[in-house]
This record gives sequence, C-alpha cells and structure tokens, in this order.
Amino acid sequence: MSVFIPPLIVMGVSGSGKSTVGQLLADTFGLEFVDGDDLHPSANKAKMAAGHALNDEDRSPWLEIIADRIGAELTTGNPIVVACSALKRSYRTLLVAHAPTTVFVHLTGSRELIAERQSHRNHEYMPNSLLDSQFATLEPLSDDERHILVDLDNTPDEMVRIVAARLADLMEEDTRND
Repeated sequence: MSVFIPPLIVMGVSGSGKSTVGQLLADTFGLEFVDGDDLHPSANKAKMAAGHALNDEDRSPWLEIIADRIGAELTTGNPIVVACSALKRSYRTLLVAHAPTTVFVHLTGSRELIAERQSHRNHEYMPNSLLDSQFATLEPLSDDERHILVDLDNTPDEMVRIVAARLADLMEEDTRND
C-alpha cells in the first residue's frame, strides 16, 4: 500500500534552511522540489536586493503563483515540496486555498542562530539586513493549520527524519478522522 504524501511547504524566515531541507524532503519522498524564491516576480527581487522588505501587496502575486503551482501539481496527482517563507497566516491561507491537505514544515530557531547562518551565505537578492523584518512579520502557526515544527538545532538529515515521523502521525490521524 502506498502512502499519500500531501503537498509540503517548508517555511520560516530567510536563512532558516528552507531550500536545503525542502530538497532533502523532496528527495526522500520522491517528489518535485520548487524553491519559492525562483517564482518571485523580478520587481520583488529588485526591491529585496535594494534592502527593502516586501509588503503584502508585493507578496500577493508571488503567493498566488505558488498556490496555483501547488494546486495544479496536486490535480495531476503530484504533490510537491515548496520552500516559501509563508510568514503570515493570511499568506498560508492563500497558499492552501487550492490544496487544503498541505502541511507546513516550520523551521524554527533563534534570531541569533539564523543570523549566524546568514553570515556564512550570500543570497542573490535577500540581504541579511532584512532578517529583523522577517521576524517582525512572522506569525506563529495556529492549531488549526496543518503543520510540523522542526527545531534548527537538528541537522538537516535529522529534520527530515522528524518530518517523516510526524507526517506519518498526521496521515494516521487523517485516516482515523475519515
């Protein structure tokens, strides 16, 4: 019997490891990985590269693109793994509009830990100076949002094992509730 894996959105602030963990999850489950950063309109990339935080108006078209992609892939029976900050509940609501079974994998860690990680990387258009705006925008997940919290103190491989175990628990709960 094959297990249905729902669409996964690996979320968190910039520098939390969304792309790394997202790719590992996709590889583990045999799913396609999509880096949400690649779907940003060029105006968003330019704004961030200039050191300016995006606002809701900037993010809206980007989130629609991601939501449409998740829904389209799921319609063809291909759930995907997407790396996307998904910082606000309103963003997450939009993201699951086409795929209510979506599970958010929130990579959590202290500002200090993430700032340390960022200091060792150079992102194409997301300067480290925007980290504080990311934390200011981040709204915690609610109990009614399908999610898995993963602490950044774990290695990427450990994070994947944690997600796989928690995902199995979620799928078992879904089966019992049907």
